[in-house]
Amino acid sequence: MNSYCTRMTVHNLYIFDRNGSCLYYNEWNRKKQAGISKEEEFKLMYGMLFSIRSFVSKMSPLDMKEGFLSFQTSRYRLHYYETPSGLRFVMNTDLSVSNARETLQHIYSNLYVEYIVKNPVCDSTHSLDSELFSSRLDAFIRALPYYSPRAA
Repeated sequence: MNSYCTRMTVHNLYIFDRNGSCLYYNEWNRKKQAGISKEEEFKLMYGMLFSIRSFVSKMSPLDMKEGFLSFQTSRYRLHYYETPSGLRFVMNTDLSVSNARETLQHIYSNLYVEYIVKNPVCDSTHSLDSELFSSRLDAFIRALPYYSPRAA
């Protein structure tokens, strides 16, 4: 079990506004780059999220209160959390992280709200340039039980 746990990790995190603009992006253990500009990557990620959410809502036999939560490939799991105001938090982890919803909710309510929304100097409608938010988020991610800086 210990050798498996050391492979657990967080790859990256995106925060999008309701219009699809990427407000924040950070990487921790991303081994492979997309080979395109960050702006293009952000557009592709948001477009994929929009399509998946639409597909899930149309295909669900029930009215899904929470909708799309995550999906996985053979290499990573994408975790998704949308706030009532339309902010979208996206975290990519390895496959061993089964559910990061509480983590994303914590990032929103305890970090984003505290250091961005409640900060009169921060303009939350554009790129998030708060050093305090970035440093607290980084410390929070690195303290997660499934974070490992040595992940493969």
